[in-house]
Amino acid sequence: MRSPGEASGSLIQMGLRFRHGLVVWLALWAGVGEVLGQGAAPAATTIVEPPAPLLPRQVGKLTLGESAAGSAGDLTDERFGAGCGLVLKPADARPSGMDCRQLLKEDGLGRFAVGSYTGDGPARLVGVLRFSDATGAFSAFTYLRSQMAELREPEMDYKAGHAVASAGGKTTLIWAGTAVLMADAALTRQEVDQWFAVLPKVGGRRGLPPLLPTYMTPSSVRADTLHYALGPVGYAAMAGVLPVADLGWDKSLEAATAEVAGKDGHGKLTLLLYPTPQIAGERGRAIEKLINDRGPATFGATVKMRRVGPLLGIASGAFSADQAEALVGALRLNEQVTFDQKMPLEFHTEVKKTASLLQNIAVLCGVLILAALLLGLFLGGARAGLRVLMGKPAASEPEFLTINLRGRSSPLLSPPGSDAGRQGR
Repeated sequence: MRSPGEASGSLIQMGLRFRHGLVVWLALWAGVGEVLGQGAAPAATTIVEPPAPLLPRQVGKLTLGESAAGSAGDLTDERFGAGCGLVLKPADARPSGMDCRQLLKEDGLGRFAVGSYTGDGPARLVGVLRFSDATGAFSAFTYLRSQMAELREPEMDYKAGHAVASAGGKTTLIWAGTAVLMADAALTRQEVDQWFAVLPKVGGRRGLPPLLPTYMTPSSVRADTLHYALGPVGYAAMAGVLPVADLGWDKSLEAATAEVAGKDGHGKLTLLLYPTPQIAGERGRAIEKLINDRGPATFGATVKMRRVGPLLGIASGAFSADQAEALVGALRLNEQVTFDQKMPLEFHTEVKKTASLLQNIAVLCGVLILAALLLGLFLGGARAGLRVLMGKPAASEPEFLTINLRGRSSPLLSPPGSDAGRQGR
């Protein structure tokens, strides 16, 4: 028979075991419920906003009718067979012996759209090519312009990032930032401005126009023959003077060519822009060796090359050596540097800091002088007040112990028994 103490201990142990078991079961049920809840949770929904259409419904008095759109992977021979354009017809385009789809992909084509607009006059077919940045769009613009028959003098504004070209009153080509527009009609100045306003805009670095074409500064350069390329396909399409494989396209090279007409002859000016001066120097030596090995006559009667930082300029053709030297000698590199970090201290900042330090020193000296004056007035006034309280005049001459040596000798120095000695005692 158990004692009352043993019975009470057994009851306590049973209560503890029951409590522990209850806690374990509650934890298990909570875990099962969480797992079931996660399994039953609905899948997350992602909302993807479609890109804005390249062709607006209304442009001035024109209204969009039938249209079609696609991406770079939808390029077909039927749509891009004649002159590498959306609206160029075989009769309006020069024959092209290359696959233009490779060039558009090299320039970074993202989307395209083509549609028919109706208004006061006959229907107009308009196509828009959208590229990843303005440099790719300008490269495609220069090539498409070269494929247009009866080309007229283009209107270009590199700072604004747009250009207009027309061919024989039948086709209009527009470059605006990252977009290239083609229309199978001659557009007026007002209509061109309306299209500039509705074409998609891009800010930041993607919207910056290329700098390399701006280095074609000589007045003898023909603007209508300017070609700009970002890769070997585009460079081969513009009939470059140098071999495509020897330029180093894996180094992020940009190339531009233009025809030059002068009094002594005509030829081509080729500009090659590399990322760094070191790469430009290396490629420049390789190109010079190539020209010497094959002979300058292979590239023209006269060949002159000059390097300015990361820029290589090559003048080649049937003109005099002085003219070629003048062309490459006129190259100037106007670099634009952007920083994404704080700029280092400049000289004017150091001068400003020095001037501020001297000014603070002068202020400190003035404060110390003023404090000394106030302290002197306070101590002098306190001493004068103390003398007045003691019954003495506020201002008095200071008292000094003096040795009077005038008229008679000092008692301390007089011999004993003299009058001065007796008076001193």
